[in-house]
Amino acid sequence: MTVILVTGMSGTGKSAALRALEERRYRVVDTDYGDWTENVPGSYGRAPEPQWHEARIDMLIADHERSGEPLFIGGTVSNQVQFYPRFDEIALLTAPLHVMLDRVAHRQTNPFGKAPAERDRIAADTTEIEPLLRSVATVEINTCRPLIEVVEHLASLAGPPPLRPHR
Repeated sequence: MTVILVTGMSGTGKSAALRALEERRYRVVDTDYGDWTENVPGSYGRAPEPQWHEARIDMLIADHERSGEPLFIGGTVSNQVQFYPRFDEIALLTAPLHVMLDRVAHRQTNPFGKAPAERDRIAADTTEIEPLLRSVATVEINTCRPLIEVVEHLASLAGPPPLRPHR
């Protein structure tokens, strides 16, 4: 059973790739949506930041370890490091900063990145956080490639999707 973390900065295309994987009938959880995260006070006086509800993520992975189906989990939070040993692959999605900022400015699915302070945060996180993610990633995928190529690369990490009906 394969559990794959799809991570990266805002605007790299995580949600688009995860939606495409779901259309292929893979089990996908995009932790940017739903009750997978909670805001916790930031360290050193920083603004609150989202973190995974660790018990929920633990249950999710445990259920899928028993199911035998591949699972893609998407998100980028500081406490994801607690789960690195449970991931078979850590796929880092990347794009140049100007591409990410253009994507967040024009996307309709997520309001994050519209405000100047949020755009500054994306730039700072790209400088500070992306190298940390790169150091643990098992694969890095540049999302300037066509979405279909990104999805094919991710799907190759998991093997064929299970035979089950669309949701």
